[in-house]
Amino acid sequence: MNKLMSALLVAAAVSATAPAFAEVVVVVNAKAAESSMTKDQVAQFFLGKSSAMTPVDQSEDSPLRAEFYKKVTDKDASQAKALWSKLVFTGKATMPKEVGNSAAVRAAVAANPKAIGYMDKASVDASVKVVYTAP
Repeated sequence: MNKLMSALLVAAAVSATAPAFAEVVVVVNAKAAESSMTKDQVAQFFLGKSSAMTPVDQSEDSPLRAEFYKKVTDKDASQAKALWSKLVFTGKATMPKEVGNSAAVRAAVAANPKAIGYMDKASVDASVKVVYTAP
């Protein structure tokens, strides 16, 4: 019985950490003209330095959000939020739309030809197009 409980605890721990190992991809609407982007281009949208596309963020507590900002913008999610807060306060931008998970990002990006978002590669379907894969 103890071995079974230990195995279940290990399985639960592994599955709880699985999102941290997800492959993060940046997606745009399937009909968007962009076919690929550089890390720097993506970072411009998610740090408020370009308004050519509308960023869609995952929720603050999302492990994927933390991983995305670390890998793509070289900042942690709280640093990015501080940059956005400053832009909003000065009237230069509005905060990115925030959604709960990869499926919600996919739906938001599929519904808006100017949207850009990030999600787990496993959640990609034909309604969005991958333009960047985080290393």
